[in-house]
Amino acid sequence: MTALFAGLDDQLPALHELYRDLHAHPELSFQEVRTARIVASRLREQGWAVTEGVGGTGVVGVLGSGDGPVALLRADMDALPVLEETGLPYASTRTAVDADGNEVPVMHACGHDMHVTCLLGATALLARNRDAWRGTVVAVFQPAEEVGGAAAMIEDGFAERFPRAEVCLGQHVSPAPVGAVGTRSGPMMAASDTVRVRLFGRGGHGSRPETTVDLVVLAAAIVTRLQTVVAREVGADRQAVVTVGSIHAGTKANIIPSTAELQISVRSQTTAIREQVLAAVRRIIRGEAIASGADRDPEVTITEGFPVTVNEPAATGTVLGAFTETFGEELVFTLPQAITGSEDFGAFGAALDAPSVYWLFGGIDHAAFGDVDRKALLENGIPPHIPSNHSALFAPVPDPAIGLGVRYLLTAAAPWLTVQQGHPSVPGGN
Repeated sequence: MTALFAGLDDQLPALHELYRDLHAHPELSFQEVRTARIVASRLREQGWAVTEGVGGTGVVGVLGSGDGPVALLRADMDALPVLEETGLPYASTRTAVDADGNEVPVMHACGHDMHVTCLLGATALLARNRDAWRGTVVAVFQPAEEVGGAAAMIEDGFAERFPRAEVCLGQHVSPAPVGAVGTRSGPMMAASDTVRVRLFGRGGHGSRPETTVDLVVLAAAIVTRLQTVVAREVGADRQAVVTVGSIHAGTKANIIPSTAELQISVRSQTTAIREQVLAAVRRIIRGEAIASGADRDPEVTITEGFPVTVNEPAATGTVLGAFTETFGEELVFTLPQAITGSEDFGAFGAALDAPSVYWLFGGIDHAAFGDVDRKALLENGIPPHIPSNHSALFAPVPDPAIGLGVRYLLTAAAPWLTVQQGHPSVPGGN
């Protein structure tokens, strides 16, 4: 396995420079034109067969080294409409126009710039060390993970256009201490649904609320009542989250608006809980509208939906074993439960009928945790003072996180690709 890492130290300065450049130039979902151009150029320089424009701005590289299994490695490319507050010398100052036509700040607040950098580091080493592995690698640089870009690539004929993977592997940087890496068999990440709600009332003058159906009051009632869904309708032994992340109503203090819009994020761990929570959300929205005297039913639309991310048990055991052998038991963790964050990575495994394994790796300096018992993090969670993904303050440390991220990808893929006595090793998992 160590032969796959040959030359990594020489690559790190250039990878750090690439990371800083990508971080300073983030792009929103399906707008990753610059990022995709950089990815495609670097893959071609490394010797990969490159296809651009897959599912919009996606890039796919294919590289073979004799007969053997096909492994898919994936990184996501998009950034978020967040105003960066990290104070980094390479912090983003960019703005862009979002899908609704609004100018918004843009930041790599979820770490996708690090994912791209790590996968390009891994592809460089796979190209350089082709005598150390056998098989085919499909490197997927996916657009728009935040809004379900995997589906766009699949709908663009991904399964028919590229070698069919026998395992799909992906990773995500997290607000855990750098050096730690963890995953679990079975459900790994929650299902996610984004619900857009349009409310209709009767507008009027702020001095005469009795002549109106006040949508600001209605929206506030909905937000408050939605908090009871998880607290009073979901069992304590089940996981779900309901978050209202956006409310838009009105233009002026003395005008009661006639329309309002809410955007709600729902996370759930099973199909049954997902259906239960979504039904409760719809019921509460309609019920509060009736209670407020609205003349028209609200419009409730699910605009995005990701299923539960599930790690195939046998393949996950193989990856955990490789991680433990390479990095040591003290740095490799089995997560006690699925996390409430969501991913669309599992769409590739589902489309290809192949096992998937997804893992998290730490990106935060140990000093930030102070006296916190790092072994207790699995039980107690990340302390609230540590900025998490999607925070304006989220700032993984490039060194050593990038080098480790490259090694995680290659270590995970190695059991399927490593040459053993002249023959590739093919673990179970299908």
